[in-house]
Amino acid sequence: MKRIFFFILCIVLAVPAVQGCCKSDKTLKVISYNIRNSRAHDGDNDWDKRKPATDAMIAEQQPDIFGLQEAYQNQVEYIKETCPDYDCVGVPRDDGKEKGEIMSIFWNTKTQKMIKWGNFWLSETPEEPSYGWDAACRRTATWALLKDKRSNKKYYYVNTHLDHRGAVAQANGLKLIVDRIQDINPEGYPMVLTGDFNVTPDNPCLNSLVGRMESVRAIAPKTDTLATFNGWGKAAEVIDYVYISGFSKALSYETLNKTYLDIPYISDHYPIVAIIGF
Repeated sequence: MKRIFFFILCIVLAVPAVQGCCKSDKTLKVISYNIRNSRAHDGDNDWDKRKPATDAMIAEQQPDIFGLQEAYQNQVEYIKETCPDYDCVGVPRDDGKEKGEIMSIFWNTKTQKMIKWGNFWLSETPEEPSYGWDAACRRTATWALLKDKRSNKKYYYVNTHLDHRGAVAQANGLKLIVDRIQDINPEGYPMVLTGDFNVTPDNPCLNSLVGRMESVRAIAPKTDTLATFNGWGKAAEVIDYVYISGFSKALSYETLNKTYLDIPYISDHYPIVAIIGF
């Protein structure tokens, strides 16, 4: 009887300590996810066949915020319908209204509050739909200023998809993103940048981020070196990233190279997950 009482007492005493630890741990769970556009002719990997894997992944991971690349409006609407706790912003890249892929930012309305947001094109004329430099496609970045409801901390989130061909467009587009956010962020709030950069970690395109932002994959104590682009099992490259600045720590990074609902591939990219601290 004494042993049982002692065991119960230990549990009671331990609970407040555990709860207190959790409350003081001000973290943000971020996902970057190239969803693979719904208009591609992918046969067994068509969007309609694999789309349940997306909401299954979101339900499992429950991110506070995530950046979606390559999505058409029907894909955005599907996520909004199947994941009702989330809202999103973003505009189609081809005309800013209804044509083209959207670099969406989704946030969990229970944990995050949207303050303001905007969009610009990665080009010499960022305020209007346009091709930049040697880009093969129009490319955009969506930005948002949000507040984490648990910690009351504000931060900027930027989501993008760099060009897949133009090396000048890749380098100048990334530099434009960082310069632009610096201009609209005089308060110096922390910043998260997610995206499919279409370059590997050794590409000089990433030099514009050196000294300004850090890759969570590179600095987190718990991380991996797995490929983020799988090409439906025919490729293996790291081209998707989560970069941060102004946060106190990067706790973990993970490439979600698992199956959901027995669907072989959630996309031709794996979602990547970062947990960071204010």
